[in-house]
Amino acid sequence: MKVLITGSEGFIGKNLVVKLQELQEYEIVHFDEKSLIEDLRKEIVDIECIFHLAGVNRPQNPDEFAAGNTDFTRKLCDLIIDSECKIPIIFSSSIQAEIDNPYGISKLESEQVLLDYSMKTNVPVYIYRLPNVFGKWCRPNYNSVVATFCYNIANDLPIQVNDPDALINLVFIDDVISSFIGICRQMSKETYCKVDPVYSITIGELAEQIKSFKENRKTLVIGDVGDGLVRALYSTYVSYLKPQQFSYNLSKHEDPRGIFVEVLKTQKSGQVSFFTALPGITRGGHYHHTKTEKFLVLKGRARFCFRNILTDEKYTYCVSGDVPEIVETVPGWAHDITNIGDDEMIVWIWANEIFDKQLPDTIASTVT
Repeated sequence: MKVLITGSEGFIGKNLVVKLQELQEYEIVHFDEKSLIEDLRKEIVDIECIFHLAGVNRPQNPDEFAAGNTDFTRKLCDLIIDSECKIPIIFSSSIQAEIDNPYGISKLESEQVLLDYSMKTNVPVYIYRLPNVFGKWCRPNYNSVVATFCYNIANDLPIQVNDPDALINLVFIDDVISSFIGICRQMSKETYCKVDPVYSITIGELAEQIKSFKENRKTLVIGDVGDGLVRALYSTYVSYLKPQQFSYNLSKHEDPRGIFVEVLKTQKSGQVSFFTALPGITRGGHYHHTKTEKFLVLKGRARFCFRNILTDEKYTYCVSGDVPEIVETVPGWAHDITNIGDDEMIVWIWANEIFDKQLPDTIASTVT
């Protein structure tokens, strides 16, 4: 399918272009601020769908709203009609089309131009009144509070929160792109379309959430970044890191047995660490009442010894880093792990709770 993307160099446009290229079923005609509408006259006859994303939102002169939004949309529609083409158009409007300001008026008038085009040609148009869109490649310190907060916090710059209780509605760029492509593939009966989900959050909560992403490198405690708004915000935050910020150091605890390093802590699902042990070294020698752990030997050979602290039942099990295998510790069973190989042993460990010095739930006990 051959598609035209106006505003292909903008925030939404860049994300759309990349996704369409990945799908390998679209031929893309780009149109950006350097392009001329007349340049499309030869291309337009082969276009099957238009993503109309181009527009003006923060001009120096308010008169540019009408020229960059309404007038350009009219020129685009006139060009299609003059070429006797019937091309569906997907339009990125704004929730500000409901507000009486120069930008909102220009978006509302653009919508009407498209509706008139649809009536004249009997071709569908799809209008998205988008709320605040956020995600990678959005320009910071421009018109996106998420982009500004992410960029500034990541780079130790101040942020301004005028009203922490002010509510903001957000849509994630990946959801926007998915919705656009879905409409392009299977035309809807609805003219006005919505992106789902729409997230609501206060400015104060947004600022604190993004600040927590920066702090997790110090505390190692990461929030629920695998789902919903927090997932999308975290993805957006890290996209503003500079290459020299991609890595960070961890604290290493070292003694004659080897090293121990805490890697990551979660608010509800424990923590991940790793340790090393030299040949012949035994670690552990304790039991837990509630805490459970999963061990994975990444390198070397290990012998796990277990003892039931009530019955004195004993169990020994050997594993090798050559075979990925999890060994779990069980409450009420004392346990230790010994390096029975000739080289350093490296072991990954997950515990179902963050270690608390005040309540360690780790009681020393002989195993063998």
